[in-house]
Amino acid sequence: MKQIKEQQKRYLRGLGHKIKPVVLLGKSGFNDQVFEEIIIALNHHELIKVKINADSREERKRISSEIVNRSQALLIHSIGNVILIYKNNPDNTRITLP
Repeated sequence: MKQIKEQQKRYLRGLGHKIKPVVLLGKSGFNDQVFEEIIIALNHHELIKVKINADSREERKRISSEIVNRSQALLIHSIGNVILIYKNNPDNTRITLP
């Protein structure tokens, strides 16, 4: 996925304030079923929050990196155990970046 400008990231962070996490990762961790849910949500919404309940900061960082790399999405924001990711869907564009 191509990089976006800082202004566009700020815009997406603003949109992300009002949305709730769509995918919740529990103690079972990150697996193929969870990944499929993330892909479905990204294709439908383009901008989603994922809540990662992991024991340590390093584990949350590892899981968020794996999500971003496998989905080819952009990490827009990460705070605590919630990440905000974006992936444009050219077939069904919902968000027009400034």
